[in-house]
Amino acid sequence: MLWTTPFSLYWCSRVLATLALHMQTVSIGWQLYALTGSPLDLGLIGLAQFLPTVALTLVVGHVADRWDRRLIVVACHGVQIAATIALALGSARAWLGRDAILALVALIGAARAFENPARAALVPGLVPAALIPRAIASVTSAVQMARIAGPALGGALYALGAATVYGIVAALYLVAAALMAGVRVRAPARAPASLTADTLFSGIAFIASRRLLVGLLSLDLFAVLLGGATALLPVYARDILGVGSWGLGLLRAAPAVGALVISLALARRPIGRHAGPTLFGAVLIFGAATVLFGVSTSVPLSLGALGVLGAADLLSVVIRHSLVQIRTPDGMRGRVSAVHSLFTGTSNQLGEFESGALAALLGVVPAVVIGGVATIAVAALWMLRFPELRRFHLADG
Repeated sequence: MLWTTPFSLYWCSRVLATLALHMQTVSIGWQLYALTGSPLDLGLIGLAQFLPTVALTLVVGHVADRWDRRLIVVACHGVQIAATIALALGSARAWLGRDAILALVALIGAARAFENPARAALVPGLVPAALIPRAIASVTSAVQMARIAGPALGGALYALGAATVYGIVAALYLVAAALMAGVRVRAPARAPASLTADTLFSGIAFIASRRLLVGLLSLDLFAVLLGGATALLPVYARDILGVGSWGLGLLRAAPAVGALVISLALARRPIGRHAGPTLFGAVLIFGAATVLFGVSTSVPLSLGALGVLGAADLLSVVIRHSLVQIRTPDGMRGRVSAVHSLFTGTSNQLGEFESGALAALLGVVPAVVIGGVATIAVAALWMLRFPELRRFHLADG
């Protein structure tokens, strides 16, 4: 049975935390761009989140396999609450500058570095193994609704001031932490492992010994790294489409609308056979949609392209997360999920920095178009380099 009380609490906590994160993200992006007017600074937001992820990857996986994963998530929400309150106070008292914003973003990134692998590794302890793909799709569909509402709500509330947005975000994180604290997980006993070089690198070694996982995660790393157009949405909203902060909220929400449609379909009909071809099709569509968005000067066309982009991205995310969780023993899930988070964090956060840096050098539109074309090229190359990725299934049938 999927909808047990522990899973329901987990589901609600995940949704509220995602809603808070995306309200916060749109507010930080608009606030920083209003302060500096620099696309490069928008890229630095991604870099500020990326660096803690890289620095802490080996440690956080070990922590997630040794300590109570539920309490790790609660503690991380506590750090996010503190950082968000600092953003609210700094905005209200007008002392918040670029460096302070980036420092607080880095703190939030460090908390998320611990949170992500612990949270991902919780799911197999909440539902039977056969229901893992359906559970991931169910959580993901709800998360997409939060990703739709979060940016739109954050963009609209920004008219009342950044401090208002951050205050609401802190309250949402608090409720999410309380719900997660109520989750009870029945998982196999795990022998506490000493912190040694072998245990630190065991997640990397596990993935390196499985060529399918290497191909899967490296495809995500390079494809999304090159297609990080969403970092430049404040530029498109203000300078290209002329839609202001409310329009930025719509642009931020558009990928989640497309993702929601796909995730609802996957919750009813999870991917089993032909997962490999579906994965490559999703990455190719993601690249093409990125190119279309890059050249668009029409608001409806831009929203449509972002919707398709989000749908394709979600499809690849569900396939990737399901495969990683199914193929990993419980005692290794924290460490493997940490390495997985490094790949996804690298592709998203470092991709934002790459887009900002390239936009500063070549211009915003060329940066987005080049990224989309490069994503398509990477998918084609990986089809040849990792033929097993074209053939794998998540289940028979």
